[in-house]
Formats: sequence, structure tokens, C-alpha cells
Amino acid sequence: RFVDIWYAMPFLMVALIVTLIFGRGLTVLLFVLALIAWTSFVRVVRAEVMVLKSLDYVAAARVNGASDFRILFRHLMPGILNTAIVVGTLNTSGLILAESVLSFVGAGIQPPTPAWGVMTTEGRDYLTIAAHQVLVPSTAIFMVVISLNFLGDWLRDRLDPRLRQID
Repeated sequence: RFVDIWYAMPFLMVALIVTLIFGRGLTVLLFVLALIAWTSFVRVVRAEVMVLKSLDYVAAARVNGASDFRILFRHLMPGILNTAIVVGTLNTSGLILAESVLSFVGAGIQPPTPAWGVMTTEGRDYLTIAAHQVLVPSTAIFMVVISLNFLGDWLRDRLDPRLRQID
């Protein structure tokens, strides 16, 4: 239930409160991103484990006297590895967006450290005379996030045995 409560909190509000309490900087930003990222990962992996735990081959392993450790690493982990990899790639794209948003509003990485959100903020003042200062970092964010999402989809298609098709 703690994960559900934590998951219901608005990301930006939590990030801004943590930034107000602990200050701005890379360490605080990494802490905030870790606070945000773990909930979706835990929810998906837990749901997958609950499904796999109820399958017949896990019950058969338990009846045959397999230890919890063996069941976890021989039967459950291979089943959730694909899901964990896909969720990891999708979370990474979300974290890149989160870092960019926080840096854009001034709660993330601070100048002179290069970050796409900082570059977009600094280019905002020159939007009418040098639009490339906003368009280049914004396009980079877009391309990386879309590429990571496509990578996650591709990995899901390649790694999930239920989605593999017979050629």
C-alpha cells in the first residue's frame, strides 16, 4: 500500500519540496529521480511475480522441495527479467524528461553544468533571434526519449516468448 500512496503523489510537487528542503544540485536531483523511478518499477515487477508465482511450474518446484531461493532465481527471475528490462528503458526515458523539466524550472542541474533543460531555459530569452538555442536541446530530448521508447518496444518484442512468432 505504501507504493500506491507514493505513486499517487504528483512528481513535480515532490521534486520541488525535496529541492526546497535539501537545496539544488546534481546529488539532490539524483535522489529525487530515484524517489520517483522506483514506484513504477516495483509495481510492475511485483505484479509479474504475483502472476508467475501462481503458475503450475512454480507449484511443481515447491512440491519437489525447491527452496525459496531456488524458486526465485531459477523460476521467477527469468520470467520477470524481460519485463524489468522493458520497464527500465521506459523509466529511463521518463527520467530524462523529469531531469529536463526540473532543470528547466530551476530545481535540477544548475548552470554552468550542461543539461538540456538548462540549455532550453537559457535559450528562451533569445527565442525570437536565435530559435536554435531552444530547438536543438528540445529536439535532442525528444529524439532520445522516442528512441528509448522504441528500444523498449523492440526489446519487449524480442525478449517476450509470448510475443515471438514462428517464422
